[in-house]
Amino acid sequence: MTSPVETVMEQASRLLGDRLTVNAALREQHSHGEDTNPPRLPDAVAFAETTEEVATLLALCHAHGVPVIPFGAGTSLEGHVTPVRGGISLDLTRMARVLEVNQADMDCRIEAGVTRVALNRHLRDQGLFFPVDPGAGEATIGGMCATRASGTNAVRYGTIRENVLGLTVVLADGRVIRTGGRVRKSSTGYDLTRLFIGSEGTLGVITEIALRLHGIPEAASVATCQFAELEGAVETVIAVMQAGIPVARIELLDDVQMGACIAYSKLEGLAAAPTLLFEFHGTPASVAEQAEGAEAIAAGFGAQGFRWATEPEARTKLWQARHDAYWANLALKPGHKGLTTDTIVPISRLAEAVLGAKQDILDSGFTAPIVGHVGDGNFHALILVPPDPDALARAWALDRKLVARALALGGSCSGEHGVGIGKREFLEQEHGAEALAVMRALKTTLDPRGILNPGKMFLN
Repeated sequence: MTSPVETVMEQASRLLGDRLTVNAALREQHSHGEDTNPPRLPDAVAFAETTEEVATLLALCHAHGVPVIPFGAGTSLEGHVTPVRGGISLDLTRMARVLEVNQADMDCRIEAGVTRVALNRHLRDQGLFFPVDPGAGEATIGGMCATRASGTNAVRYGTIRENVLGLTVVLADGRVIRTGGRVRKSSTGYDLTRLFIGSEGTLGVITEIALRLHGIPEAASVATCQFAELEGAVETVIAVMQAGIPVARIELLDDVQMGACIAYSKLEGLAAAPTLLFEFHGTPASVAEQAEGAEAIAAGFGAQGFRWATEPEARTKLWQARHDAYWANLALKPGHKGLTTDTIVPISRLAEAVLGAKQDILDSGFTAPIVGHVGDGNFHALILVPPDPDALARAWALDRKLVARALALGGSCSGEHGVGIGKREFLEQEHGAEALAVMRALKTTLDPRGILNPGKMFLN
């Protein structure tokens, strides 16, 4: 007897031809993201090129109860793309067209497989840019929507949530809906756009996105600022944000992280010490005013002065080093795996959270550099896990300790990476049983057969 997945594969191959594949290398590539969860091979990989193809495939999988796992660049850190129950890995990277740009209204419409880097390359000559920068340049914007991504620019420009105007979404049974529009606000109906942002492919598959764009700033300046103690760096962040200085980015790197970045990215003239990276946007006059205010505050907390990088090449090198922090950390301990934490707290509690995490790490015996988009209270520790039988369990215990402190301080277990597999156990603690029941009810309503990215978000 033919199994449901075999039936789906047979019929889907008529639609997609050789874009439905059981190639072993491609199935392995789609068996995991950049996380420590065990990989699981999908039964097949489907490469869709249009919303209509996605709709046909989902209707087919819905009819036969076959799981569908949306896949973008595979850069997720919480197991979002792992096919824990097999099924079809739906790769959207070939849906990579910029469909329209409305320069006068500062918006655009793109397909889900467009990357942030590719979009900004397309926009550059029109004086516009898309600011949400999660660090992984190859990340698709569809994946960023699905995980409610954030990044280094969120403190000034907001997260993906604030920069999406509307979506095209394919529901589990193949129906296609369009949410939102091109206007900046609307008071009609339920906000379905925000419902699907952060839903991690469990409620529908995002195939098109309408985005808000921003003008490229007239002037931009980057400064590094180093401290003898981590506390001084964190207190500077709190004071700068409470003073209302409109920094574009403010990033924290502890001494271990800074040492890793210096070694990996060949940074010169910097010490392996707690460091803040600032970026200021605006007119030349406003940038100078912002920088002067931030520098004065930092001096009051023991900063060793600002070191400026005003040329585009120097700025790019610094931010590339920040974005390469994950790989720099893995290079510290060859053969180790990385387990990334992702806590966020109210800005007033940042010092308690970061300094407490630093002490927990020292007590644990792990090497775990700290880095964060601290302008909005979000920071990460990359726990470097040795290939010992019990090391991963001990690393998860450290992660739980950091999450427990963040929740106790009024924060969240994930500021930008999402829930996936890795954060499921914290969802009820953070939101409460009743709210979790409503989330489950929404899932059941929109995906009654449970085919959309099963095993994610909820424990069972």
